[in-house]
Amino acid sequence: MATPQEAKLEVFLQWLQVNGAQFRGCKIKYCDSNKGFGVYSSNDSPKDGVLLVVPLNLAITPMRVLQDPLIGAECRAMFEEGEVDDRFLMILFLTVERLRKNSSWKPYLDMLPTTFGNPLWFTDDELLELRGTTLYRATKLRKKDLLSVYEDKVKDLVKKLLVLDGDSEREVCFEDFLWVNSIFWSRALNLPLPHSYVFPQIQEYQDITCSVDKNSEVHGNDNEVNGVASTSRQGETVWVEGLLPGIDFCNHDLKAVATWEVDGTGSITEVPLSMYLISALQTPLPVEKEISISYGNKGNEELLYLYGFVVDNNPDDYLMIHYPGEAMQNISFSDFKGQLLVAQKAAMRCLLPKNLLDRGFFPTGSSNNKADNTCEADRICNFSWSGHRRTPPYLNKLVFPEDFMTALRTIAMQEDEVSKVSSLLEELVGSEGERQPSDTEIRTAVWEACGDSGALQLLVDLLQKKMMDLEEGSGTEDCNAELLENARITGNPEQHASMEANDIAQHKLMSRKRWSSIVYRRGQKKLTRLFLKEAEHALQLSLSEGN
Repeated sequence: MATPQEAKLEVFLQWLQVNGAQFRGCKIKYCDSNKGFGVYSSNDSPKDGVLLVVPLNLAITPMRVLQDPLIGAECRAMFEEGEVDDRFLMILFLTVERLRKNSSWKPYLDMLPTTFGNPLWFTDDELLELRGTTLYRATKLRKKDLLSVYEDKVKDLVKKLLVLDGDSEREVCFEDFLWVNSIFWSRALNLPLPHSYVFPQIQEYQDITCSVDKNSEVHGNDNEVNGVASTSRQGETVWVEGLLPGIDFCNHDLKAVATWEVDGTGSITEVPLSMYLISALQTPLPVEKEISISYGNKGNEELLYLYGFVVDNNPDDYLMIHYPGEAMQNISFSDFKGQLLVAQKAAMRCLLPKNLLDRGFFPTGSSNNKADNTCEADRICNFSWSGHRRTPPYLNKLVFPEDFMTALRTIAMQEDEVSKVSSLLEELVGSEGERQPSDTEIRTAVWEACGDSGALQLLVDLLQKKMMDLEEGSGTEDCNAELLENARITGNPEQHASMEANDIAQHKLMSRKRWSSIVYRRGQKKLTRLFLKEAEHALQLSLSEGN
């Protein structure tokens, strides 16, 4: 007798094939309770590497929603009034289809996961594992925002759309909306669609006015059709977010086995206007190998927030540092400094990717990516005014973004430094205020007045505070490493029962949500420690140089 998973899968595969999908070298099968369904190679190994072909008319995109026979007219009216955006259109569509009694999308929707590992689905106790992280506050704010959107817009709107379908009894609840939100953010792909597919009205017009030279360019305002803005000409690619049933069952891996492409003309797949999965390997795929794709170079913060999983020792991890805006009210000369921050286009927060450390004072050698050094020339050329302050010799090793350092220099200025900056800028402006100084000139004046030491001390303080927040209630990086070393991940009570007594004694049972939280938290502590070491060393050098 077929299991529930096998029964759902059989119906879904029939639905895909009826709608024109072709499995040429792969199959979808159930993995486990953690991964759900995945895509695996089959016995057939196609010579051209094309594994799966899905017609674009199965894609859930803003264009499909606006053309839907049931809710399209209502959605077009809201879209034209600016009440909804592209993403909201698709989330609204999925919410309605989830609740419709006879949805034509039911075989697909039944295949989608019912539980998620992202923090929006954490219990209060599970969420406490994220205390002190950027993700903790982001999750609480996001859930509050989603609840507000649901109450103010979604609930009544979905009810109205269901009545159009003849269903006045079905009620939507917040969990329905939360489920759809998680489905969208964890499965949506960037689809490289043909211009003629996204803008069919423009294609029809060009077909009629065939006397126009094919190579002539049309100048004017950007076009906006079917919820996608574009300045592309006919024949070019337009990137659109959307869900594509079948291909969206591929799981993520840093070493992707396959990529996805669009075949607009059918020259590759013999299926015009289709999307296909193609092997990225040079050799034939082994049978039963999972076919993974890459979701992009994402740190664990983003992976856990959007997809509900993490990658241990993630090479793409990053740390977010910010100066709290509310603290500006308590600093001296806050109004003047606030004006300087705006004029300099300074950044109050920054992302510090792990690979920045590779060009710092203490390279870790843990990243395969080359760090970006493009900002150094800009920094150096800005360090000049009277010639009294030398370009610091540590500049090429300073890993912190200049826009953020500019903000910290400005915030950390003392009274005498504020006066000096004012005087320098007055020289530029002149007594009659003939001109306004540029952002580069203001940055140069601030640098001339105060150098780096104040900014670097403030940066050290911010990183030390971040480490204190991360360690509060969860211990040190070493404590987290010990927890993970002794952890036994388990997903359900049946697995608990099957474990032997000595195994339970040697390992600490841990849910995957908690394990993911600890991996993410440990990574944040490690990056904070390493960037703090960089900041402290730069501060010592700055003080010794008189900067």
